[in-house]
Amino acid sequence: VQLVESGGGVAQPGGSLRLSCAASGFAFGDYAMSWGRQIPGRGREWVASVEKDGRDRFYRNDVQGRFIISRDNLKNTVTLQMNSLKPEDTALYFCARGLGSHFDSWGQGTQVTIDS
Repeated sequence: VQLVESGGGVAQPGGSLRLSCAASGFAFGDYAMSWGRQIPGRGREWVASVEKDGRDRFYRNDVQGRFIISRDNLKNTVTLQMNSLKPEDTALYFCARGLGSHFDSWGQGTQVTIDS
């Protein structure tokens, strides 16, 4: 299983970033996929999940309405569109295989910093 994230960086509060994850080494379409984040002192947190077929999506409460998770089963990619960013969204974001917080594999992550 290989999950490689990209798209992190620095944004201002209220801004947007789009994260992408390229998946390989497994039958991508057979798995739900998720994004999580790691904040120093708080450990890993689940952020969003998308079911195998891309239709059902789930979000943690504090990103609901601001973040959108999607997937492309032809390209084996999963993306996280992050809008209306807040300083508290600052974290290392990682792509993970699995639904909710039940990850069984994850990538190394991409840093997102929200700072004015």
